[in-house]
Amino acid sequence: MKRTILAVAIVAVFMTVATAQTGRDIAQKVKDRPDGDTRQSELSMKLINKRGAVRERRLVSYSIDVGEEKRDRKSIMFFEYPGDVKGTGFLTWDYDEPGKDDDKWLYLPAMKKTRRISGSSARQDYFMGSDFTYDDMGSRSVDEDTHELLGEEIIDGYKCWKLESVPKDKRDIFSRKIALIRQDCLIPVRVEYYDKLGRLHRRLEMSDIARVDGFWVARKMHMSNVQTGHQTILEIKNPKYNIPVEEAKFNVTVLEKGRL
Repeated sequence: MKRTILAVAIVAVFMTVATAQTGRDIAQKVKDRPDGDTRQSELSMKLINKRGAVRERRLVSYSIDVGEEKRDRKSIMFFEYPGDVKGTGFLTWDYDEPGKDDDKWLYLPAMKKTRRISGSSARQDYFMGSDFTYDDMGSRSVDEDTHELLGEEIIDGYKCWKLESVPKDKRDIFSRKIALIRQDCLIPVRVEYYDKLGRLHRRLEMSDIARVDGFWVARKMHMSNVQTGHQTILEIKNPKYNIPVEEAKFNVTVLEKGRL
């Protein structure tokens, strides 16, 4: 009888070890969270300085998953308001292959010029005066970082994984980030970015999480630069999924036209 109990206990331990999730497993789950093959949304971007003054911008965004396994993504967005940024466009081709730099272009109508964003600029420069980097505005490959599961926490009643991710590319603006990921919907509700000296640099909070057309989405993203006091609030409005969009339209010519 004792031997039977011991055998069952050993099997249970091995089953637990076999089914234990690694940090990379969780990061891949977040990456693979279903969100349709194509997407369209209206965006409100509020830039808030340390004195509380607010500047608002409005955009429209489109994206499509491409490639044989639909693991790469092309996205394009256009600023529609206010007048000083109207017609500005941002195009990204995100590749899931580790080590392959994404392609990014920014069109500035006032200069009638398209700027290629690449290398360290993509990883360190901020997008249009916001607190999001150009790299934040794209889709990141799981294997660009080393991931470690630090444990679990309860946030607002939801069980969350606590995941640490350290970039392999030293050009990144952060040395590590800590994410709290809701287990029910695979959306990070809080992400803290630490600078090269190990100090907290930025904090991202995602809220207004709901299902839309069967897909989970966080409709509010609040990025705070805790070192400068500047903040950016990005709200997603009227999101749509699996809409008819042609991959061929995600190019620089269309970017410079200012509309899809």
